[in-house]
Amino acid sequence: MDSAVINVLKVFSLGTISFLVTFLFVPGLTHYMYKHKLWKNKVRKKAIDGEDLKIFTKFHSENETNIPRLGGLLVWIPPLFLAFLFLFLTYFSDNFWVQKLNFLSRDQTWLPLFTLVAASLIGLVDDVLQIIEKPKNRPLKFLFRKMKRYIGGGLSLKYRIFLVTLIGAIGSWWFYVRLGRDSIFIPVYGDFYLGLFFIPFFILVMLATYSGSVIDGLDGLSGGTFGAIFAAFAFIALETGMINLAGFCLVLVGSILAFLWFNIPPAKFYMGETGILGLTTTLTVIAFLTESVLVLPIIAILLVVESGSVILQLLSKKLLRKKIFLAAPIHHHFEGKGWPNYKVTMRFWIVGVIAAIVGVTIRLMG
Repeated sequence: MDSAVINVLKVFSLGTISFLVTFLFVPGLTHYMYKHKLWKNKVRKKAIDGEDLKIFTKFHSENETNIPRLGGLLVWIPPLFLAFLFLFLTYFSDNFWVQKLNFLSRDQTWLPLFTLVAASLIGLVDDVLQIIEKPKNRPLKFLFRKMKRYIGGGLSLKYRIFLVTLIGAIGSWWFYVRLGRDSIFIPVYGDFYLGLFFIPFFILVMLATYSGSVIDGLDGLSGGTFGAIFAAFAFIALETGMINLAGFCLVLVGSILAFLWFNIPPAKFYMGETGILGLTTTLTVIAFLTESVLVLPIIAILLVVESGSVILQLLSKKLLRKKIFLAAPIHHHFEGKGWPNYKVTMRFWIVGVIAAIVGVTIRLMG
């Protein structure tokens, strides 16, 4: 069989296996989350732009405190499980396909997998602090009181920015020192040398990508968006010969699609910070690994628009004393205009898929 066909089969097999494994994981997780009421214990009172949540509460207030927040566990635990499962199996079988399905490699998937797990664990801490009530156990009660004193009802924005910056610093060091990367690829033009400035540039891109996490606000919106984005990078990785990375991307796509199956309206659970933080930071790493960072804003156009709408809203209120949008992020603006949430979600999906196709085309032109 031709090696190119084998590689395609490997990548798509990994995506399919990931979907099935994640799908089977859902009933147990859902039962646990509802049994222990793992959702926010307080309804949000303020929007990101500081306004009262009039539009948000009109459509979503009932779901703030009765829908679990930890659905993001589905988008990083199954990929982690599969990565080590296939690695483990290679030690016990010489079967061609068993060996082939192992997608862990130092130069392609170690860093994105580390980023996914590290950032998701940070997000998990944030989610847990938002949903747990005062525990009855005395040692846990003391620990909870101390954490609440310094962190509050969840990790504050400054804590999250600091931790994302730290992850970005580690990632940029790995690229610069271990992988010898000191330039970025510009389609048609070629490599653009950055030297030591590669490190702060990497960190800024990761922070900018994370700012797009505000997209996690409607049933199905973030799942469909990230599914299209990682599928696009899987195609880029496959076309540029990074087969293991392509497999990793489709493993993520598989887990995201299984999550999305249960997240479309009416959602059984939300992604939460444990999913969104892991995905945004990992996306940055993959964009640099595939030398596609300059088309990242195109492929991930919805993240740019969502983050940009918040920034524009804040600047307009600060400088002009008036709002541009009925609510920010922009998906709530369209709800305020009378669009049902499913219409907002599906139209955003269409825009995201088209943008991903355009971004992939531009990248591969180079």
